[in-house]
Amino acid sequence: MTRQKRPAIGTLIYFLGALALGFYFTFAAIQGDYGVLKRSGIAAEGRALEVELEQLRAEVARMENLTMRLSDKYLDLDLLDEQARDVLGLIRTDEMVIR
Repeated sequence: MTRQKRPAIGTLIYFLGALALGFYFTFAAIQGDYGVLKRSGIAAEGRALEVELEQLRAEVARMENLTMRLSDKYLDLDLLDEQARDVLGLIRTDEMVIR
């Protein structure tokens, strides 16, 4: 009878260890702190923040325009009248308020 040779236990442990390390590094490359999923999430968050930044810049430009229109150098009487009515609740003597 011929005797079958079994692989040495050391070789089996070596290949299982290499396979485990391969799985670990693959998992880390996909879902780790610096993985593909984290990178795509950061990119999406960056795009959302850029959109928010553009909205804030537009709001700042609008406020700067209103501030300039109410400054001493350039006074917009219609805007001043609108603000006085809105903020202070002022009306002219010839007007009637209907609520």
